[in-house]
Amino acid sequence: MRRKLIAGNWKMNGLSRDGLALAEALAGKLEEARLAGTPPSCDLLICPPFVLLPILRSTASDAEIAMGGQDCHAAESGAHTGDTSAAMLADVGCSFVLVGHSERRQDHGERSKDVAAKASTALSAGLTPVICVGETREERDAGRALDVIESQVRDSLPSAGGSGEVVLAYEPVWAIGTGLTATSADVAEVHGAIRKVLADLRGDATAQATRILYGGSVKPANAAELLGTADVDGALVGGASLKAEDFWAIATACP
Repeated sequence: MRRKLIAGNWKMNGLSRDGLALAEALAGKLEEARLAGTPPSCDLLICPPFVLLPILRSTASDAEIAMGGQDCHAAESGAHTGDTSAAMLADVGCSFVLVGHSERRQDHGERSKDVAAKASTALSAGLTPVICVGETREERDAGRALDVIESQVRDSLPSAGGSGEVVLAYEPVWAIGTGLTATSADVAEVHGAIRKVLADLRGDATAQATRILYGGSVKPANAAELLGTADVDGALVGGASLKAEDFWAIATACP
């Protein structure tokens, strides 16, 4: 059984006081649930802005909440002003890193081959890359969603020689921060297609062991339906991850 993963992408939100308060609130809810014998049946991951990672390290570690970066550079080090390496993320307590988020692909012109390079570097640093894929509204309306996603998965995965766990995250671009959500039927179709691509590239055993998350306006009201959909192994949560109550409600919706 693939254990579900609920990941919160805080994006560019939160100063130190806000971020610490959010992490502490989430840790408190998790501790209360554990003491009551009712912990959520999922793993929790938070991906705060880079500057908050050292501040939140102790709180997250004590609560056994995983931390991740929102991006990393493909190089191990060097003259890359403003960038952060995978090794630096690991050094401040991260175990995951998001790569290929649509906002990186759109705002920074990242291509799938760039994502694959970052994922490879992340694996080398001991991090689990969360590789994001997803189609635009225009691509879906044109009937090209599955073709686009298959191409992104094939081109964004690190080389077959890379070792270590990867996580895939399907985030339809048109559903991110818009309030729109893909139907459970659409999500099941896409996640099933992603798993077939994984089986083709890495073999059935790896495909069946790989977690595939859904992201795109996930909130407490739709979490149970989405998390109960075939081949959905968790959620990559944006806006709702900035409120402890909402993020916790999503986590506790895991079947």
